[in-house]
Amino acid sequence: MKRIIVAIFAFMMIVAPCSTILANEEKSKSELAEKSKSAILIERDTGHILYQKNSEEPLPPASMTKIMTMLLIMEALEDGKLQLDEKVRASEYAASMGGSQIFLEAGEEMTVEELLKGIAIGSGNDASVAMAERLAGSEEEFVEQMNERANELGLTNTHFENPTGLPEKEHYSTAKDMAMLAKELLKYEDITKFTGKYEDYLREDTEKKFWLVNTNRLVKFYPGVDGIKTGYTSEAKYCLTATAKKGNMRVVAVVFGAPTPKERNAQVTKMLDYAFNQYETHPIFDRSEKVSEVNIAKGQEPKSTLVTSEPISILTKKGEGVYDIKQEVTFKEDVVAPVEKGDELGLLTLKKGEETMVESKLVAEEKNEIATWWTLFKRVMGNFTKSI
Repeated sequence: MKRIIVAIFAFMMIVAPCSTILANEEKSKSELAEKSKSAILIERDTGHILYQKNSEEPLPPASMTKIMTMLLIMEALEDGKLQLDEKVRASEYAASMGGSQIFLEAGEEMTVEELLKGIAIGSGNDASVAMAERLAGSEEEFVEQMNERANELGLTNTHFENPTGLPEKEHYSTAKDMAMLAKELLKYEDITKFTGKYEDYLREDTEKKFWLVNTNRLVKFYPGVDGIKTGYTSEAKYCLTATAKKGNMRVVAVVFGAPTPKERNAQVTKMLDYAFNQYETHPIFDRSEKVSEVNIAKGQEPKSTLVTSEPISILTKKGEGVYDIKQEVTFKEDVVAPVEKGDELGLLTLKKGEETMVESKLVAEEKNEIATWWTLFKRVMGNFTKSI
């Protein structure tokens, strides 16, 4: 059985009551994405669904696939398996990729940072494959990692065949899965330094200077939009997973299968407007904030600190306050060293009455190695002395 610690505390947030009802509050949600095959709108911190249409229908995601590619890159950077200034050599195969590209030449070297720009801003298929080969040794092995990560995240209606989104029969995802994938990527705040840029350059000091212009035009034309990824193939039509932040609130809007780029952007704009007009976010914890400790058997340290794995907030309709939130921390039982940084060791639940508002993983703040026999001996003797 899991051990549960319950702490009740009040978040007394004074929210000024709304004096008027927004003019568009009663507007039918069905109009938000009427010209798309599927769509979804979520608040990032809570994952709460604000709107959806055919959100679990498997469809080709086109270049929105690169959200998973970028997630695996960001995870490798955080784990120290990759450095932004590391140079990556493009193979002949990577350089041969068609579609959107940054025109890598076989044997050309670019830094991870440059290739990430090429993926996030320019949607480079060649840059995506070059990074896939660097991280996994081959595109095929990288695709296996993509699908393993999708399974870990519970993306049950997603399957990848490549890291680019180029058409393949068994390459598909859903609006809901894509939103959850974006939610995970956005834990890494540095990603928006790439996805939120409207333009940049590669090879600036050479004759082959290459101008990157973001395929997501909303980055320039909708205040607060700073990502994430467009997609287009003749089969998928026009797709977009967009994110925007205003004040404390970040939302993710996904559209699959819009008939034109103009319609795609218009429908995402409607969803973003709806979210920011109707809802507000009340931050509770930042990412990596200390919450509790858990005992570690045979660890170099007897306890490991638990921190939040993501920003944690409460979502309400505009004008509603947040009061008497109950916090529950559930620990993983019988944890034995070694523990790696980021290992899931608990669960934080926020409740209002009996209603669960948020559930979020708690992870180890630092690595905790196996203790030496001498450390364990001293610990036992110290505990024995205290008990006398």
